[in-house]
Amino acid sequence: MGVLNNSTLTAPPEHRPGSGRKTLLTVADRPPVDRAAVDAADRVAETVRNLTGTLDAGLLTGPPRPLWQELAAIGHADLSVARLTEGHVDAVRILHEAGREPAPNAVYGVWASASGGTGLTGEPTESGWLVNGTMRFCSGAWFLDRALTVVATDEGKRLLDIDVHDRALTRLDDTWPALGMDASRSVDIEVRNLTVPRTAAVGEPGFYLERPGFTLGGAGVAAVWLGGAHGVLHSLLATTDPTRASAHQRAHLGAMAIAIAAADALLTELAENLSSGAELDLADMTAARSAVELAVTEVLTRAPRVTGPNGLARNAEIAHRIADLEVYVRQHHAEADYELAGTQLLETGTLLGRSFR
Repeated sequence: MGVLNNSTLTAPPEHRPGSGRKTLLTVADRPPVDRAAVDAADRVAETVRNLTGTLDAGLLTGPPRPLWQELAAIGHADLSVARLTEGHVDAVRILHEAGREPAPNAVYGVWASASGGTGLTGEPTESGWLVNGTMRFCSGAWFLDRALTVVATDEGKRLLDIDVHDRALTRLDDTWPALGMDASRSVDIEVRNLTVPRTAAVGEPGFYLERPGFTLGGAGVAAVWLGGAHGVLHSLLATTDPTRASAHQRAHLGAMAIAIAAADALLTELAENLSSGAELDLADMTAARSAVELAVTEVLTRAPRVTGPNGLARNAEIAHRIADLEVYVRQHHAEADYELAGTQLLETGTLLGRSFR
């Protein structure tokens, strides 16, 4: 397994050669970072820094389809790299929505978790806020330059652009013991008496959740999941001997491909509509995102039945791909998202531009 080659992560084809069908997926071989290497996290960091520095500006501020194609391609290659790249892209797009420019040459993340009652609070000062608390799931905490961070203040929840290297921030390096997404180093950050100026505020109170791009960003994450599922199937096909594959293995491979293609079609359709200027519909976005989650679930259920214990125990690439995908897809809101789709169906009889009544 070689180190991810950045040149293979740009400009994925819009569709498979000769198919005539638009898709977010690419069949190009993009080898993942060698996660068995001692310095795997450092290799991921280096890849992300190089990659974010070469992304086309149009992807950062333009229509969603080219961006989702790129995110799916990166997810196909390596989900830890994709998670960190997607966070940087999301941050830049958030700053763009707020009419601000990112700090030059900085790699950004978005830290907004309030899991388990944790989170940051900001007490007002003459020039800004004094921030304290603990933030979970701070992906890239060991190498990011800056992070857009949600902080609860007396004005409401503010989004603040903070310096990750400030001494008031302490990484809790033992807070991510899991194998899945381990190279993203999504550890907790403890903040003690961080002084943040008023000029660090991005948008008005409530801006982070209320801006139009919040919903759109959720679909971008789904594009990464889709690429990750595609990457698992790619690795399975590369390691399954057609002359020895059992009928059951063939059935599992076929079912996974069908599920991935169906999710790709719906997410591609959504991207096409939005890139053509259509208004974003929350229920439709949620439904397309949920279709990707269903495809990922299909892959996570069937892939181990194709590999058996040999593939899971003796193939580091497949083991890491499956472990990463299982953790990452749980950003999906599960039944809450399906409830939203069901509510729209009951009220209108339509979903994803299709009538069901």
